[in-house]
Amino acid sequence: MKEFRILSPTAILGYGFPIASFEAGLAKKPHLIAVDAGSSDPGPYYLGEGVAFTDFGAVKRDLALILKGALKLKIPLVIGTAGGSGGAPHLKWCQGIIEAIAKEERMSFKMAIIGAEFDKGYLQEALAEGIISPLLGVGELTPDGLGEATRVVGQMGVEPFIKALSLGPDVVLAGRAYDPACFASLPISKGYDWGLALHLGKILECAAICCVPGSGSDCVLGTLGDGWFEVEPLNPFRACTPASVAAHTLYEKTDPYHLPGPGGSLDLTGCRFEAIDGKVRVTGSRFALAKNYTIKLEGARKIGCRTISIAGCRDRAMIENIQHIIDGVKAQVADNFGKSLGDYFLDFIIYGRDGVMGRLEPTPQTAGCHELGIIIEAVGNTQGAADTLCSFARSTMLHFGFEGRRSTAGNLAFPYSPSDFHGGNVYAFCCYHLLKTDDPTGFFPIEMVEVGS
Repeated sequence: MKEFRILSPTAILGYGFPIASFEAGLAKKPHLIAVDAGSSDPGPYYLGEGVAFTDFGAVKRDLALILKGALKLKIPLVIGTAGGSGGAPHLKWCQGIIEAIAKEERMSFKMAIIGAEFDKGYLQEALAEGIISPLLGVGELTPDGLGEATRVVGQMGVEPFIKALSLGPDVVLAGRAYDPACFASLPISKGYDWGLALHLGKILECAAICCVPGSGSDCVLGTLGDGWFEVEPLNPFRACTPASVAAHTLYEKTDPYHLPGPGGSLDLTGCRFEAIDGKVRVTGSRFALAKNYTIKLEGARKIGCRTISIAGCRDRAMIENIQHIIDGVKAQVADNFGKSLGDYFLDFIIYGRDGVMGRLEPTPQTAGCHELGIIIEAVGNTQGAADTLCSFARSTMLHFGFEGRRSTAGNLAFPYSPSDFHGGNVYAFCCYHLLKTDDPTGFFPIEMVEVGS
């Protein structure tokens, strides 16, 4: 079986890459350029609001270079999870950037667009039929919870990509997708092993993060062979080692040996990593079919509006009494407003104590700290309610009395004026569930368009 080479330019479209690394990748004569363009890591806001978490200019810069490279070599460019979250507005946003580049650069090519946003009416029916189940640690989906979702997307597997690629496009632009799918689909369609292709896709999805030193803003090359795959850096500053590639295999997984995805899971119990001439060769990756094919659903609903205030303190007595002060401020807010502003959420994030891990912090203490960073967060039903809650909490904390207090001028130092900032709409994931289906492609419509004609 001939080698199949895949160029991964960057961890997420818009994160950038050195031109020299990309040109080194093109010189290797890849058969495919693939890039993951999104993630649910930045939280539910971007899915719910229908906006990208990557910058327009940065995405356009990356896409212009990648498009030129793919068209020059006459190889497919496959993009997964367009626009960051892969919903209809994200797909349209990314399509607009591609069309703008084509117009400016006088390019013309065929593009397949794969949608990933689900009809909520159908999902209500599926919920009633009992074919939607929660992921581990997630509660049951309810009709009301589903109805509140601004939008719901589904993570497509390799099958919709393979169907789109069979139509002969130069570019495939897909909505929400299983991260390895955009890398693995074309080689799987050509007969390469599912387990090896998906495992390679799992590593390539974050580009040079699998290197030492790692970076999400640099390129790597993956090569599939008969019973193996290899990963190599394209920047002489970086190296791939068995440890670095194996470590990235564990990325975002709770089980080091079994990595579930659409239609089955990667079984890595027999996996081996070996250094060969500056590359890492991997063998033993297997794909185990699931009893039922499932599609992961992601949905977000609006829960309110946010206002925050950023402050700091450097008073020993205040640091020692910080929890007492927080409890007192919350009590005064509740006493003053009760339910007059509706349901609300008020939180104090304390950096220097447990600001990063919150309630999971194993050593939540301020002993030895000479200063604390404080973020006051208020979420209300409206922006006005959030403003009121944050303003009152901020002013109350500013002048709160505590044991050992010596100055009455104010407890907090504010780095900015104004001190309070609108955070806008707040979203929460309301759907993080699995949909059972017998049709891996039916929910993902494909549209063929001529770009630049």
